Amino acid sequence: MDLNLSAAPAADDLIKDATEATFMADVVEASQTVPVIVDFWAPWCGPCKTLGPQLEDAVRAAKGAVKMVKVNVDEAQMIAGQLQIQSIPTVYAFSKGQPVDGFQGAVPQSEIKAFVDRVVKAAGGEAPGESLDEAVAAAEDMLTEGAATDAAQTFAAILGEDPNHARAYGGMVRAHIAMGELDQAEAILNGAPAEISTAPELEAANAQLELARQAQSAGPLDDLKAAVDASPDDHQARFDLALAMHANDDVEGAVDQLLDLFRRDREWNEGAAKAQLFTIFEALKPNDPIMLNGRRKLSSLIFA
Repeated sequence: MDLNLSAAPAADDLIKDATEATFMADVVEASQTVPVIVDFWAPWCGPCKTLGPQLEDAVRAAKGAVKMVKVNVDEAQMIAGQLQIQSIPTVYAFSKGQPVDGFQGAVPQSEIKAFVDRVVKAAGGEAPGESLDEAVAAAEDMLTEGAATDAAQTFAAILGEDPNHARAYGGMVRAHIAMGELDQAEAILNGAPAEISTAPELEAANAQLELARQAQSAGPLDDLKAAVDASPDDHQARFDLALAMHANDDVEGAVDQLLDLFRRDREWNEGAAKAQLFTIFEALKPNDPIMLNGRRKLSSLIFA
């Protein structure tokens, strides 16, 4: 897939103030190539002071797929009259020289984003984030197919475009885990922007990193199975067996051993079995049947 991750236009090119003298060039003519959102406002309008910055943020997030022009109605009364602006704030979207969408009054941020997405799509473009999400999906496929290096490069390109893309950041960590570069994965994780440091995608990547560290010191699988068979109440052997099973990609078996350990002694080693189960669950996808079934069984044991 062609990733068009070129630099976004400068903010000055995306958002500008227009007057009656420049309205034709800044809005009507400019909208022939890129849709233009026009914010009709006035200095005395309270809701305008909230809506304006939110609309600017949404336009910047679109990274050039749409532009914005601000019109002070006190200084552009003729334009306001021609467009029948009855109250402010009023927002119109222009495409190919014509108004194509709009709304009046302050609205929630989610509606502003939906409005911008709608305007971009109506003009034949991609809604903000769509191309990046497609790139993330492609990188995830690479990772699933074992092409961890290619996946890491794709995730890096996405982060170059959007450094706060949590899915791409988590994917980058997991790609380095897959390559066995655990120190690099940890360094990337520790360097995550504060805005996404607690995102579920990064929490999952952190859990996978912890499990990968454990796998490095996991004991021999057959010996641990024999130890548990010989002494079913040897809790440390059972816990170590679960680590070894997970290290050998038997996730379901590891969960079963930890559930058995929890059933036998939930307080052993300060609740180590429960903590390890949560680490495994966190590393799995939210809809993974092993996770769903394991959580259900653990809840049954807890509330039995």
